[in-house]
Amino acid sequence: MSHYLITGAAGFIAHRTIEMLLAEGHTVLGVDNMNDAYDPRMKEYRLKRLQAMPGFEFLLADISDRDIISRLSSRLHRPLEAVINLAARAGVRASTENPWVFVETNVIGTLNMLELCRQQHVPKFILASTSSIYGADPPYPTPETAESDRPLQPYAASKKGAEALCHSYHHLFGIDISILRYFTVYGPAGRPDLAMFRFAQWISEGRPVHVNGDGEQSRGFTYVDDIARGTILALKPLGFEIMNLGGHEVISINNLIRLLEEIIGKKAVVEYGPFHPADMRNNWADVSKAKRLLGWEAQVPLREGVRRLVEWYMAERSWAREVLTP
Repeated sequence: MSHYLITGAAGFIAHRTIEMLLAEGHTVLGVDNMNDAYDPRMKEYRLKRLQAMPGFEFLLADISDRDIISRLSSRLHRPLEAVINLAARAGVRASTENPWVFVETNVIGTLNMLELCRQQHVPKFILASTSSIYGADPPYPTPETAESDRPLQPYAASKKGAEALCHSYHHLFGIDISILRYFTVYGPAGRPDLAMFRFAQWISEGRPVHVNGDGEQSRGFTYVDDIARGTILALKPLGFEIMNLGGHEVISINNLIRLLEEIIGKKAVVEYGPFHPADMRNNWADVSKAKRLLGWEAQVPLREGVRRLVEWYMAERSWAREVLTP
C-alpha cells in the first residue's frame, strides 16, 4: 500500500479523499493549519472523523511557511507516492478583501509543496485548481483549452500562478503533475460559505435566503464523492495534464432553492440583492478529457446528492444550525 501527503486535510474535498484512500488500506500524512476562513467547527468535525481512522497521521502546520519543507521531510519515515495539494484559500468574493492570504497559500504554498517533491524525489503531484480560472465568457460546456488568462478575481489569479509553477517544476525536474480544475462541489459537511450548505441551513431554520443577483445564474454541481474519486484516479502517471472535474449537472440558483424546498419540506423566504462582480454568471464543465484519461464520470445524481446533504444536516443539526454562513 502507498503513503500519501495531503494538504488541507480538514478541508471539504481533502477529508473525503483521505477517507477513501484509508479505506483502501493506504496511509496518509495530513497537513492543515485549521484557519478560520470559514467556521472552524466544520474543519474540527472533519478532522475528528479522520483521526479516528487507522493509517492517518496529522500535522498542524501552514504550507505557506517555508520551514514546512524541512518539517515535513523530518516526518517522512517512508517514501511518498504522491503529494496531493488540496490546501487553498478559496472564495471569489473573499479574495477581493484580502488577496495577500490567497497568494500566500495558493502560490507560495504550492511552491513549497513542489519543492518538497523535488527534494524528496516524490514522483507525483496533484494540484487542486478551479473553474473560476475561465473568466467571464467561456464556451459552455467549458473545455480545458478555453481562455484562462483573464481571471476575474485574485482567487482565480492565484490558482493560475500555481498552475504555472507546476508546469515549471514538471519541465525542470520531471515531476508527473495533474492539475484538477474543480467546478462546484457539494455534499455532507460541505463548506458553509457556499450556496448549497447555506441554503440548506437557512431554509431548515426559517432564515432568509440571500441571493446575489436575480437567481438565474447557474452552476454545474458535482457530489463530493465523485470529486474525491476523480482525484484518486488522477494519481496515475500522465506526464503533465490539466483536467476539469465536476460541473456535470447544471441548475439555476432559483431552481436549486426549489429543489431544497421540496427535499427539506419547507418554503424558503428569498431575498435578492445585487450581483457580485467577482462572481461568474454560469459554470458548466466539459469533462470529456477526464473521462478519456482517467475513466472518470460523475455517478451521483443532483437530487440524490442534495438528499444526502439534507439528511446529514438533519442528523448533525444540533451544532450545524449554529455554523456561521456569511
